[in-house]
Amino acid sequence: MRKMEVRDLGRMGYSQAFELQRKLVDERKRGLIPDQFLIVEHPHVITMGRNGHEENVLAGGPILERAGIEFHQTDRGGDVTYHGPGQIVGYPILDLKDWRRDVVAYVRGVEQAIIGALGDFGIVAGRVEGATGVWTDGAKIAAIGIHISRWVTSHGFALNVDTDLSYFQYIVPCGLTKPVTSVRELGNEATRAQVTARLIEHFARVFDREPAEPFLTTEIRRCTTS
Repeated sequence: MRKMEVRDLGRMGYSQAFELQRKLVDERKRGLIPDQFLIVEHPHVITMGRNGHEENVLAGGPILERAGIEFHQTDRGGDVTYHGPGQIVGYPILDLKDWRRDVVAYVRGVEQAIIGALGDFGIVAGRVEGATGVWTDGAKIAAIGIHISRWVTSHGFALNVDTDLSYFQYIVPCGLTKPVTSVRELGNEATRAQVTARLIEHFARVFDREPAEPFLTTEIRRCTTS
């Protein structure tokens, strides 16, 4: 097993997290650090991926500004998505050369880790053919958008735990006119820390990594080790 450092960044702006990813990706490519798994919660932000369509942002800049929502273009795959309080955003920075040099297999692996973690809380989730992400009862609960350079990954997933879903009104999520949901909307009271702990465990299992915890909060560490 390769070591994977797990860093809980807390609440962090999108730009700051993006710059940190770029720095860590460069260090990972040069073999200066082990694999990383960043956990973060963003303030309200809409991001547009490389394959994004402007018409999927349903509100103009002034409206987004009044709603307290930032907008960023980014280099991940996929279309438009929303990040905000109550989400678990995961940014794995993994060197896939010793795993599988297969982009689709990596995305399926990320989906499987999320599906497994939700299953631990009795939430039956799965995939929808032709639509990347994780779904339950026809609604999207987790979005995925990645970037891979020289087989080192960045960007990742956003899982709705206790998210204010009304913010999705400003976009067509991932270009799909389908509903979104959250752990809380499904009637599950699991905390963000509890779900994060299960995500770490399942992610490490799927990608054959050994998680280390230098930057985990006390609450998440307690959930991971209990």
